[in-house]
Amino acid sequence: MQRYHCNTCGKSFQSNRRKKRKEKKILDWYVWERQTYTNLAKRLDIGYKTIQRFLLEIDVKSVVKIDKRNVVLVVDTTFFSRTDGLCVFREPNLKMNLWWKFTPHETLHVYQSGKQHLEKNGFHIHGVVIDGKRGVRQLFEPIPVQMCHFHQKQIIKRYITDRPRLEASKELKLIVATLTKTDEQTLTHELEQWYTKWEVFLKERTTDIETGRWHFTHKRLRSAYRSLKTNLPYLFTYQRYPELHIPNTTNSLDGWFNRLKSLLHVHRGLSKIRRNKVIKIIIKGQN
Repeated sequence: MQRYHCNTCGKSFQSNRRKKRKEKKILDWYVWERQTYTNLAKRLDIGYKTIQRFLLEIDVKSVVKIDKRNVVLVVDTTFFSRTDGLCVFREPNLKMNLWWKFTPHETLHVYQSGKQHLEKNGFHIHGVVIDGKRGVRQLFEPIPVQMCHFHQKQIIKRYITDRPRLEASKELKLIVATLTKTDEQTLTHELEQWYTKWEVFLKERTTDIETGRWHFTHKRLRSAYRSLKTNLPYLFTYQRYPELHIPNTTNSLDGWFNRLKSLLHVHRGLSKIRRNKVIKIIIKGQN
């Protein structure tokens, strides 16, 4: 290993350029080639603890260099445990993560922080894709907002299940199945026809004999319909603004989250500090 001698203090040191190249090589092996501490220690013929200390001391800057421009965002938060999450703003067309923040909870404040940060730094947000979390849509308006088709289908599935028994639920499921292949006018018409047909059925009530209180008999089906009606104006934003190239799902970010967790799984057992540093490296790698 080439080292240099300082005439002033008498100490030898490795050149900064060689040191940075070595750091990058070790990080690449550790993160992208999924090498463990033990693998790296054998490969470099140094101690296990030395590798640990080296990775802990590396400074990873949380900055992505990109020209200020008009962007479309996919925004979402993933969790590693109940109170350990990561919020990311991703540009799906560029396949780049522009902003991220570690957060214990998925709050509107976190999304507002990301929005303000990008706007403050010269980005112009022309469209946003969300998963339907309450309040996020209002936070970004009047920017065009697209509701993710996959998440909308999942919401309906939670309410009426994947194998509904009621005839009304079966018909609604068929309507939702066409979501990615239809347009706003057609879906609106089909929902209106469905509601007209099942309106009386949806208004049926069940009374509790003991308390005398009543509730709608088919409240989960009502909730599924209400979800579609509420989100309908935001399900086809991508069709209204074709020039913006807004995707109709959050798949770009969901896929990246899956890859992130796959890379982290190799190094399970890391302390939170080391794990967050690895996450920053992966984000900076933009893979």
